[in-house]
Amino acid sequence: MGVRATFRFYEELNDFLPPARRKRDFSSSCGENATVKQAVEALGVPHTEIEVILVNGESVGFSHRLEERDRVSVYPIFETLDIRPILRLRAEPLRDTRFVADAHLGRLARYLRMLGFDTLYDNALPDRELVTVSCTERRVLLTRDRELLMHRALTHGVFVRGDRPREQLGYVLSRLDLRDSCRPFARCMSCNGQLEPIDRDLVLGRVPSGVTDRHRHFRWCPECGRIYWRGTHWRRMKTMVESTLGSRRSVDRSP
Repeated sequence: MGVRATFRFYEELNDFLPPARRKRDFSSSCGENATVKQAVEALGVPHTEIEVILVNGESVGFSHRLEERDRVSVYPIFETLDIRPILRLRAEPLRDTRFVADAHLGRLARYLRMLGFDTLYDNALPDRELVTVSCTERRVLLTRDRELLMHRALTHGVFVRGDRPREQLGYVLSRLDLRDSCRPFARCMSCNGQLEPIDRDLVLGRVPSGVTDRHRHFRWCPECGRIYWRGTHWRRMKTMVESTLGSRRSVDRSP
């Protein structure tokens, strides 16, 4: 026979629960010898979204086995808070933050690249490969697929909230406290390569007619060969970056 425990989920973890179970204590049956990880994922909450679990007021790991009448409190990740006195359920946060995005987040991937974040995206990658890349290359997996985040091998992932790419971008930046880590226009939005300066004479014939007359500074991507300059499109993106970051300073320091 299984056991019955009382659960309480906090903050955005409630988004994964049906309305009747949000922001309140509720009782639920668990399988025999169920671990706390198995129990919370059976309730619909991916383990990658969880930072701290308390059972009867004591911090436990995912492998802790539940007993009859246990009280389980589940908290979301705290990237911006120092909670070292409490057991963290994951390894240290990936401060050199890199991403891999699933097939439905192509525009978000481009926006993250625009802000300087190393972001892999290939809409042909199957779920299994996304998990493998996330684990072997220490990349945060970005997805709106709750089941994918429940893959047992996955350690760092984010359920991306928001339907519009700009909204999704703001959520990821806030969730992982990344605004101070942005380096706008340091990466190629098309292929993710790092941009480098290139002499104006070397782009002659490779950019539209008249561009080299109006602009003196260029950057290019050694990976795909794309050339960038601060034209009308760049100014539109600059406005978007300033709006997203809430500050002009990061943009003015950008390459």
